Amino acid sequence: MILTGLILLSLALGLAAWLGFVWSVRSGQYDDPEGPKYRMLDDEDEPPRPPPKPPVPFAKSPQQPPDDRPESPQA
Repeated sequence: MILTGLILLSLALGLAAWLGFVWSVRSGQYDDPEGPKYRMLDDEDEPPRPPPKPPVPFAKSPQQPPDDRPESPQA
C-alpha cells in the first residue's frame, strides 16, 4: 500500500514538472537565451531629457479689483 502511494506521488511530481516545462516553453522563456548578454553592449542610449521648466510665479490677473484696504501705519 505504501509503495503504491509513493509510486503515485512520484508520477504526480514528474507530471507536474513536465507540465511546468511545457508551459515555460510555450510562454517563450527559452526563445533567446543569447540575446540579453549582447544587448548590454548596444550603444542605443536614450536621448537626454530636457531640463524641467522653471515654475511661473503667480501674478495678479488684470480682472481682480484693486486692493482698497487702508495702509497700516509704520511704527
